[in-house]
Formats: sequence, C-alpha cells, structure tokens
Amino acid sequence: MQAEIGTNIQHAVELLQKEQLVAIPTETVYGLAGNALSSTAVTHIFKAKNRPSFDPLIVHTSSIDRIANFAFFESERLQKLAKAFCPGPITFILPKKTNVPDLVTSGHPTVGVRIPNHPITLKLLEQLDFPVAAPSANPFGFTSPTSAQHVANQLGNQIPYILDGGSANVGVESTIVEDTPNGLQVLRLGGLSIEDIEKCIEEPVVSIKTSSSTPHAPGMLSSHYNPGTPVQLIQSPLEAEAYSSKKIGYIAFSQNPNLSFIENVAILSASGSTTEAAQHLFATLRAFGQLNLDLILVEPAPDKGLGTAINDRLKRASATRKTEET
Repeated sequence: MQAEIGTNIQHAVELLQKEQLVAIPTETVYGLAGNALSSTAVTHIFKAKNRPSFDPLIVHTSSIDRIANFAFFESERLQKLAKAFCPGPITFILPKKTNVPDLVTSGHPTVGVRIPNHPITLKLLEQLDFPVAAPSANPFGFTSPTSAQHVANQLGNQIPYILDGGSANVGVESTIVEDTPNGLQVLRLGGLSIEDIEKCIEEPVVSIKTSSSTPHAPGMLSSHYNPGTPVQLIQSPLEAEAYSSKKIGYIAFSQNPNLSFIENVAILSASGSTTEAAQHLFATLRAFGQLNLDLILVEPAPDKGLGTAINDRLKRASATRKTEET
C-alpha cells in the first residue's frame, strides 16, 4: 500500500478517528500524527518510525484553551510565551493529566505540547475532539521531512494518507522549553530563537540542555538527523582538501567554496540569512543523502538566531549513530 497524498482534511479526520496515522504539515517539519490519547494509535507511531519507546512524543492541539484537556498549564512564564508565540514553533513541557498514556511521555509525568502554525493542520485539529501526537514523519534518526513527497519517500508504504500543506517554512523543529524553580530551561534548540524567548520573558534562559541518553523531551538524543551518508562538520573550505580523494558533497552556509574537486555543492542561504538556511537544511541533507556520496561536508551557520538550532542539528547529523537508534 502506498500512501495517498492530498488536501482532504475530512478524510484525514476520519482516519485519525479510527486510530490510523496521517502525516500532517506544520510550519517546522511534517509530523506523523495519531490520536495522542489512544495507546493503540501511539503504538502505531512508534512502529512506523521504528522509534525507541524511551523517546517521548510531542502532543499537538489547536488552541491554548484546549491544553487544559490533557495537561496542567499554570506557569506564568510559559503562558507569556504562549500568548506571544502560539501558534508557532515552540513546545512546552507541562505536567500531564491521567488521560495521556505513559507511552506518549516514555513514563515521565510531563508531556510536550505545542500549537502548530499551519492553517491546514489547525483546521484539522479543530475538528478533532482529541489532540494528536506527531513526531517528525520519518524513520527514527533520519532527516526530518519538509514536504509531502519527503514523507512519501520514507514512510509512504506504512501510512494511508499524507495531508499536503506545501513546504515547511521554518524547516527545523520547534524549540522546547520547560519552566523550573530556577528559571526557564531550553531542552531543544529550534525554530524560535533564544533571543526572542528572553526578550519575551524579560529574563535570561538559565540553561540549554540539548542532548541526553534518557530524554524527557523529543530531540535530545546525542545522535540524530542522519541523512544516510556520513556527515562531517568543517570550519573552513580549506579543511575539505583532506577529503579530495573521496566523492564528497559540500553544504555551504552562504558562499560557494569554489573547490574544483567537489562536484556537489549546495548553499543554504546566499544572502546569509539563518532563517532561509533553516528552511533549506533538511531538504539539502536529504538530497545529498541520495547521491551515493562517501561524505557530506557541512559548514556551521553563524551562532545566532536560528543558526544555533541549525548547528545543533548538524552536530547530531555528524554524530555516529548509536545501536539503540538504528
């Protein structure tokens, strides 16, 4: 069975009501959605992604008011962020209510919650009487999809429907935040910058925890985003000379390295925009992963704005995949 790609929201609603899975568009990446309050549907998500059960899922809903149906949303800091940036690329770690299966949270008492900023998915969620769990719609540990066709290429034989909402316009996953007695923590860098968060809450973020072997939020594993070809981070085109005997691809941030021995070059943003680079990152990694290369060399982005999230993803893509992630 090959997944159908279409724009029929009602069909997607009916499939989700039957505890089946639907790939949905968001402003960050495409998600693999199932009824978050159904252990059966959530089990289907883990099976389709080949995702380990110790990696929790993010729950998506259509409004701030609906969060109270499955989580406790009492933090003043997080409420301030929600009013400023929801719908948008931010996920809140909240104490969960008993109707959220432990499988969703990997046994943790908290759950990740967000409101995606995509008109099609918001319409879908508004028609459901339950939230959806929706990790990225790709096999676990591989590059996240930013188009319906990306989903079809990797999961098309495991799900019935892909709701097509065009290309993701943020391109990296949501920023994950958690309020603590000591202040706000960022558990995953993503589509909302640290600078914007700190400006909103009018205080500094107290810590940034971006990896863990036993995560209580998604995207914290130390190795992730593998495009199927080894990735090597380099600081300068001069470092590429060491790999001149190999068939390599080169992903530059803004300027062509102009190296004669490299046939495959991609530039994430000719204008030097970290926002534009984030939009192109996953699609570029995915395209290079299909070229039968020996190695993909990647330049880091400037470490500001969405550049911090880009560099976090590149570090994970360049890490050796661990046994539990295969």
